[in-house]
Amino acid sequence: MITMNHDLGFDRSSTDLILIVDDVPDNLAVLHDALDESGYTVLVATDGPSALSRAAQAQPDLILLDAVMPGMDGFEVARRLKAEPATATMPIVFMTGLTDTEHVLAAFAAGGTDYVNKPIRVREVLARIATHLHSARAQRQARNALDAFGHATLVVQVPDGRLLWQTALARQLLETHFASDGRLAPPALIAWLQRLTMASMGSTGSVWPSSSPPPSLTLSAGCRRLRFTVHEATGEDQWLLVLREDDDSATLDALIQAFKLTPREAEVLAWVTRGKTNRDIGDILGSSPATVKKHLEHVYEKLGVETRNAAAAVALASVRQLGGG
Repeated sequence: MITMNHDLGFDRSSTDLILIVDDVPDNLAVLHDALDESGYTVLVATDGPSALSRAAQAQPDLILLDAVMPGMDGFEVARRLKAEPATATMPIVFMTGLTDTEHVLAAFAAGGTDYVNKPIRVREVLARIATHLHSARAQRQARNALDAFGHATLVVQVPDGRLLWQTALARQLLETHFASDGRLAPPALIAWLQRLTMASMGSTGSVWPSSSPPPSLTLSAGCRRLRFTVHEATGEDQWLLVLREDDDSATLDALIQAFKLTPREAEVLAWVTRGKTNRDIGDILGSSPATVKKHLEHVYEKLGVETRNAAAAVALASVRQLGGG
């Protein structure tokens, strides 16, 4: 007979913590004993709600999750775990007697890292656990280092746009620019990553030549810009992004003063100097290409030019003279 650990104040310093979720006592006993003998700290839950509670409180290093349970099944438990930032990165290994392709796909769609078939073969389970713990530990160390050095990075799950992990600085930037609650990426970023994911199908982790810069997306909020640059694919439909904030206030002020532009005209002109098309500028500023074209007509008139290239040249020269860029 096993004793379920209700006291979550145990020592985590020297062993990995495994949460086993199964409604069958015999399964729990076999796995508990095998993991305990292998040096793991073991916590158990016999239903979905208690699994969610224990995962949130104890922060296990890996979860062994029964797919078929009364009430809330394992698929729903996994979906809820992956929907919460505090538990989203935990590796989940499903235990299932369902070997149909449909059920295997459902396990991965719900956020599973791997699965093992019932009846459980203990040696196989231990080998899978060791592999996934090693991978999870390496990722956790990398993320902790990024956070400690103040980098703005995050991991986005596509296609639903969930933020699986983010550093403190990334969280702050998303909150400032998009009033983010830390759960979902901005809609424009999700749409861009979905297109990027589609383009990457059939490739091996990178969708751009090694000699080219990685793809990036810039979203604008007034004179402030937030650039998202793809660093790497960290898993199936998961992207690690690096964030960088730019502030155009000095440049925009210089353009406004020099040519008596409106704030929006100055924004449009600033993007023209960066070689953006009307459609690009419209996407960045949340306007239609036709509206951007109308702003540009006013800009041409105020600058005394007739072409985009001429407007960009005049603007860049003026900004340099006024010390705004």
